[in-house]
Amino acid sequence: MNRHGSPPIHASDTVPGDAIPGLASRQLAWQVLQAVAAGAYADAALERELASLARAGGGLSAADRGLATEIAYGAIRQRLLLDGWIDALGKVSAQRQPPALRWLLHVGLYQLLFSDRVPAAAAVSTTVALAKRVGLGRLAPVVNGMLRSLLRRRERLAGTPPCTEEPWDGLPLPADAAAALALRRSLPPWLSAELLGWLPPQRAEAFALACNAVPALDLRVNPLRTSRDELLARFTAAGVAARALPGTPHGLTLLERVGDPRDLPGYAEGLWCVQDRSAQAIAPLLDPRPGQRILDACAAPGGKSTHLAELIGDHGELWALDRSEARLRRLDRNAERLGLTSIRSLALDATALAEAKPHWCGCFDRVLLDAPCSGLGTLARHPDARWRITPDAIDGLVTLQRQLLEALLPLLAPGGRLVYATCTVEPRENGGLIAALLQAHPGWSLLEERQWWPEPPAGERGGGDGFYAAVLQGPA
Repeated sequence: MNRHGSPPIHASDTVPGDAIPGLASRQLAWQVLQAVAAGAYADAALERELASLARAGGGLSAADRGLATEIAYGAIRQRLLLDGWIDALGKVSAQRQPPALRWLLHVGLYQLLFSDRVPAAAAVSTTVALAKRVGLGRLAPVVNGMLRSLLRRRERLAGTPPCTEEPWDGLPLPADAAAALALRRSLPPWLSAELLGWLPPQRAEAFALACNAVPALDLRVNPLRTSRDELLARFTAAGVAARALPGTPHGLTLLERVGDPRDLPGYAEGLWCVQDRSAQAIAPLLDPRPGQRILDACAAPGGKSTHLAELIGDHGELWALDRSEARLRRLDRNAERLGLTSIRSLALDATALAEAKPHWCGCFDRVLLDAPCSGLGTLARHPDARWRITPDAIDGLVTLQRQLLEALLPLLAPGGRLVYATCTVEPRENGGLIAALLQAHPGWSLLEERQWWPEPPAGERGGGDGFYAAVLQGPA
């Protein structure tokens, strides 16, 4: 068959040298699920648990670390579908399960439904062993019974037409199209309903597929230090599989999983940085030129700031503005690694910039506003984001985005160009917002408007993120 409460126990409590292979990986994934349910961000929770385990002397091998990451991120993405299976197989609904047990069941169910690398028997036995290890021994028979019930139900379906072997096969689906899409693709019901309002069903399905794909790892070559062909040759010599990205002059994508990208050839020399292929299309829309004065108004962590500096040959005055000093320090370190000297960072809220720097009004040739947004175009990259975003939160973001735009318009020189960008597909944050802005400022013109939708996987990994960009020009 193709298989697509209690306080959390931390990695520091793990006994090194597990007798059961892979048990530490499953425990770490379970701990991440609990941390995310309590409000932590998935990437931060994973790194924290891995570091804690390493400090305790029980660091994972690269393969086990990869398995822990796959289970944790995958189970977070598939939360709604996994809950649906708990509802269908158990006597107690997922929402009423003790949280520690609910997330433990997610660890086991995810492996049975989605992981081709884990045999079914190993998925069941390690989940039962984990229950006993973390103080849920009295519930181990429940875990064993539910996982085996899933296998029996799926086995009965095998070979029975129509048999698509999808992870929801055997699960009763709602009659409502939006609710069915939400359950099948594990999307928040409100987002599923919105998608079917924005897109025809086939494209909504493609969006959902993209949200659940393992994201590609794309790189942007630093043309001031090397060429794409030269870097690809270095990767080939080091046994790193990569290819050039069509439509991006300096982009390439890795074709296989790697460990820490910083260990790849050329990182320390500043030959490249990580940047999604869609994000690489934003900075060129400004048409930046050497010698210009440019403002990146919400700059951290700095991917687009460094791209702008590269595009102007590092000749000009480029201000990278952000509210967070800590995130700007990360930008500064990356700029130093890439050998870029034209970037000047400033910790300040962009809505207060004209008041804090009145002499800056009318003096920037180019302004980039990569605005805070709902991030609906990057759900594959941020597995927990879909469960954090709410329609009410989007209302607040639209207000903030408009405030930022209004604050930045006066900073442009006559005839200057502003690019407004988001990593979302929500029309209210994108085309709707820009249309309202232009109506209020008739002297401004829209030169170009683009919406990139997340790309469904082609092979093992997904394509680019979803982005929006509007190119505005001020009155001469």
